[in-house]
Amino acid sequence: MEIICGLDEAGRGPLAGPVSAGAVILPPDFPVELLDDSKALTEKRREKAEAVIKEKALWAIAFVNHDVIDQINILQASLLAMKNALDQVIQKFPEWIKMNGLEKSGWNAGMIRAIADGNKVPPVGIPCEAKVKADATYPAVMAASIIAKVGRDRLMKEYDLKYPEYGYAKHKGYPTKAHVEVCRKLGPSPIQRLSFTY
Repeated sequence: MEIICGLDEAGRGPLAGPVSAGAVILPPDFPVELLDDSKALTEKRREKAEAVIKEKALWAIAFVNHDVIDQINILQASLLAMKNALDQVIQKFPEWIKMNGLEKSGWNAGMIRAIADGNKVPPVGIPCEAKVKADATYPAVMAASIIAKVGRDRLMKEYDLKYPEYGYAKHKGYPTKAHVEVCRKLGPSPIQRLSFTY
């Protein structure tokens, strides 16, 4: 028997803000019909699914900020975020199975294997496989993509309150025409990824 921990990131393409990653283990009775690739869900459905994931599943989210992205590049930052999220899940796992009565089913940490969306494996200490389009195939990866996306969007809305002239609540840091133009006009915001091309 194996326990799947889904891993996915959000925010590789933006010009500003962190990259985030979710890690999720779903319990056997999770209502998987709520899930899909986060990009295929409306914002409302993503937020509804996120609330259920946080209530019923074992989950974690990790962020790697713009400074680290500039230092190690966006791919390495994405993999680091996945590793950090997975580390949190593994740390919380024993307590979570106790709280949910899952130790009776024989679940233990040695059964966990990770599936990461994409074609690169993060540097983790458990068996891990990278699969392209896993976020459209494996429910645990779908859940991780939702946690990562909603969590990052929420953070970008907070940054919008600090730096309202950049419009982060609207475009979340992605390279829209308006975002590029405001950066050229005002210069980079304090959360800009300076290694990206504008």
